[in-house]
Amino acid sequence: WPETHYVFVEKMGPFMATAPQAWQQVHRQVPSIAEKNKITGYFSLYKMEPKTYRAGVSLAEAPVELPEGLAYEKFAGGKYSRLTYTGPYSGLPGASGRAWAIAAEKKIPLRDGFTIENYANDPKITPEEQLVTEILFPTE
Repeated sequence: WPETHYVFVEKMGPFMATAPQAWQQVHRQVPSIAEKNKITGYFSLYKMEPKTYRAGVSLAEAPVELPEGLAYEKFAGGKYSRLTYTGPYSGLPGASGRAWAIAAEKKIPLRDGFTIENYANDPKITPEEQLVTEILFPTE
């Protein structure tokens, strides 16, 4: 995963509650972000301990005049193992759980870092059953 300019909302706590809240906040701010910045993608970062969820957008360069309530980080990226899920976002909790199980079964050496969910296509124009999400685990 390349180094990325990342603008996000961070929430702590159970993902089933915090993820929707974070995305609602980001989506409300997207028009304001896009006024002065080029959005290049949408992805989330999460850690299991402590339960940390970040919903956000990648930008072509460092942000200009961000709306209040958003954070910015130049995300370092690094080496990741990828599993791909195709289907509606409502299936992501199960897909993510299965991806973690596969990583454990295959004894993939993981490093401390954020797991990435990269939303590869646009849900506004892509049918739900064709949505592609890449689940990326930080590997050694």
